[in-house]
Amino acid sequence: MAVQEITFKDPAGRLPQDTGADSVEDLQDLQGDKLVVNMGPSHPSTHGVLRVLIELDGETITRAVPDIGYLHRGDEKIAENMTYTQFIPYTDRLDYLAPLANNVAYALAVEKLMGIDTKLPPRCQYIRVICCELARVSAHLLGLGAYAMDIGAMTVFLHTFTEREKIYNLCERLTGARFTTSYTRIGGLTRDLPKGFVDQCRKFITECEVTLKETDQLLTRNRIFVDRTRDVGIITAEQAIAYGLSGPNLRGSGVDHDVRKAAPYLVYKDLEFDVVVGSAGDCYDRYQVRMEEMRQSLRLLRQCLDRIPGGADNAIGEPINIADGKTVLPPKNRVLTGMEELIHQFMLVTEGVNAPPGEIYFGAENPKGELGFFIHSKGGGTPHRMKIRAPSFVNLSILPVLLPGHLMSDVVSILGSIDFVMGECDR
Repeated sequence: MAVQEITFKDPAGRLPQDTGADSVEDLQDLQGDKLVVNMGPSHPSTHGVLRVLIELDGETITRAVPDIGYLHRGDEKIAENMTYTQFIPYTDRLDYLAPLANNVAYALAVEKLMGIDTKLPPRCQYIRVICCELARVSAHLLGLGAYAMDIGAMTVFLHTFTEREKIYNLCERLTGARFTTSYTRIGGLTRDLPKGFVDQCRKFITECEVTLKETDQLLTRNRIFVDRTRDVGIITAEQAIAYGLSGPNLRGSGVDHDVRKAAPYLVYKDLEFDVVVGSAGDCYDRYQVRMEEMRQSLRLLRQCLDRIPGGADNAIGEPINIADGKTVLPPKNRVLTGMEELIHQFMLVTEGVNAPPGEIYFGAENPKGELGFFIHSKGGGTPHRMKIRAPSFVNLSILPVLLPGHLMSDVVSILGSIDFVMGECDR
C-alpha cells in the first residue's frame, strides 16, 4: 500500500516527521492493513437478514457495502399471477410490523386504478385511518424498543413490547388475526368494528401515553443513550433528498414532507396533526421524531374515535363497503340463500375485480416511509406489471455514504436509527 509522506497523519493528527518513523516503509508498518468483516446476515443488530460488508482501518470504517436479497420472495411477480384481492395477504408480509397499513396502501392503489377511491364510505375511511395509526404506533414501539436494547437499555424494550401486545389484542378483535391481518378489501373492509372495540382502543391510548412519557424519561436525557446517538450518523437534508429517503429518516434531517399532508388520502385532510421535523439529522433526531410521531398518532386515533360516522356500534347502519356490487363480496347469509349472490361471489373469487387498462402510482405514509404501488393494467382481474416502492429498500441505499468515517460500534446505532424491515426491503 503506497503511502504519501506529506499527507499521512496518525490518529493524533501528527505529521510523518512527528511519528518517529525513519522511512516510508516504517510508516507503512504503522498504518497496517485494512480488515474486511461481515456484519450479518445473522447479526441480532441488523434487524433481519441484512449483510453489511465493512472495511475497517483499525476501528474506523473506510467502506461499507450492504448486501440484500436473503429474504427475497418475488412478491411483485407473484402479484402478476394473482387477482387483485388474492394478493392482499402478501402485503402483510412486506413490513410485517405494520400489516394493517400495508393492506390499506395496497387497497387504495387498486381503488385508484379502478377510479373508485373517491367513493369509499366515510365510516370505511375512518376505520382505515385507525388501522394505519395503530400500525404506526406498533411499528415505532417495536423499533424503539429494539433500538434501545441494541444500545443497552433493556427496560425500554419491556415497556414498549407490553404496549405493542395491547395493539395486537386490538388487531385480533378487529381482524381475527394478530400478525397477518389481511383486513382490507378492494372497495372496503372485511368487517365492521366489533362491539367494545372503541372503548378498548381509548383505554390503550391513555395507557400508551403514560408509557411514552416513561420511555422519554428513561432515554431522552440518558447520558449513555445520548452519547451513542447524538452527532452520530448525520444525514443532511440534501443527502436525504438525493437518496430518496422518506418517513422519519427524511423528516429527521429537517425536510418537512409527509404524504398525509402533501397528498392527503382517506380523511387525513379533515384531521389535525403536526408533521414532526428534526434539525441535526443524526440518530438522536431520528429517535425524537419517532417518539413525537407516536404521540401524534395517538392524537389522530382520538379524533377518529370521536368522529367516526355511526359511532362505536354503528347503530344507524353506516356502510363500510362501496355499494356498486362489482368489487365487494355479497353478504354471506345472502350467498347461502340466493342463486344470484352465489354466482356473483363465484365470479369475484375466481376472476377477481375487473380493473380498466392504465397505469397508476399511489404512495401512502407508512411507519418506515412512503410505501408506493405502481400498477400497470391491461384490463381484467390481474395486474400486467406491479412495482412496489419499499421505503426500507430506499432508505438502506444511503449506507455506503453514511457509515464510512464512523467507528465499528456506531454501526449498531446507525442501523437502529434507520429502522428498516427486510421483509419489504427484499420483497
